[in-house]
Amino acid sequence: MDVFAGLWEQILEYPVGTRVAVAGAVIGTLLGFVMQRTNFCTMGALSDINAFGDWGRFRSWVLAMAVAIIATQTLSYFDYVDMSRSIYMTSTFNWLAFAAGGFIFGIGMVFGSGCGAKSLLRFGGGDLKGLIVVLVIGLTGYMTLRGILAPARLALNNLGSIDMETVGLANTGLHTILSGWFGIETKTAVLVGGAFSSLVLLSFCFSNSKFRKSAKHIFAGVSIGLLVSAAWWATGTLGFDDFEPVPLFSLNFVSPTGNALQYLMTFTGASISFSIATVFGMILGAFLASISTKSFALGSFADRNDLIRHLLGASLMGFGAVTSIGCTIGQGIGGMSTLALGSIIALVAIIVGGFAGFKLMERGVLL
Repeated sequence: MDVFAGLWEQILEYPVGTRVAVAGAVIGTLLGFVMQRTNFCTMGALSDINAFGDWGRFRSWVLAMAVAIIATQTLSYFDYVDMSRSIYMTSTFNWLAFAAGGFIFGIGMVFGSGCGAKSLLRFGGGDLKGLIVVLVIGLTGYMTLRGILAPARLALNNLGSIDMETVGLANTGLHTILSGWFGIETKTAVLVGGAFSSLVLLSFCFSNSKFRKSAKHIFAGVSIGLLVSAAWWATGTLGFDDFEPVPLFSLNFVSPTGNALQYLMTFTGASISFSIATVFGMILGAFLASISTKSFALGSFADRNDLIRHLLGASLMGFGAVTSIGCTIGQGIGGMSTLALGSIIALVAIIVGGFAGFKLMERGVLL
């Protein structure tokens, strides 16, 4: 114990930005390695259902949500992390932006052969499609956040927006709703909300005998759920500082990709953040995984239509993810771990958009 206490004190001596960035690189590398080795992919999960009726990878994604909820709500219950500081716990409920952004992102990830995280993995594994998609996602995401596409995002926010204070709530978190509307004490609401949600999701996963026997899917879901929660801990506890606090953040791979591109272009005058470090870590983790399995190989587009489809998909993902404040990892697992109402809407919209994307592909759009 003395050794760990000494190591912890040594870590805390580093500048807060440095220690959080190192944590981000480690978490991102582990995530990239696990996702690459287990073939964890949300678009692939929906494709399995659409084409073969196979729910294995989808259940793995749901398991990651459940584990992230348990771990994150535990951190919140014991006051290691103040989840009210997260970007998902706002006093304004932009339901239209969550729904529209998630739907657009869902279509985009089908056209782009995978979400932002999957594109980083493909790039790390040598596929040049992944590189192009990552560059376009980052550019479009940044344009949506701060550039020419920002007015469209803001318009969606303004068209469908509810001030939660008008209904007597501070934010859209499930525990806030339970506390404000049903009079449950806040700590108890966190416990009840987390336990009920995770139990429902775990029941869905393990009620299937085939899934119970799939060690790979279970390992992927548990590992990724824990890594998402580790990100909350890294920015909320390791990154805590009275004078220079780090923004509370989990894993997300669209707007951080845009920030990573900006960091590369302004390196001498820029500082690396947790989210940027996770992007680089994802690429490194995927590279290490592909090297370890001797699967690293250069790849490219099949033809012009393949290129056009991926460019459109990447553009839709960049706009959609920033508008809905997250991707399949950011909203689908990180946002869900906070039990924010907006994350639930974004998650459903992403799934619906994904299946809509398959229908468009089946009808020969852009083929």
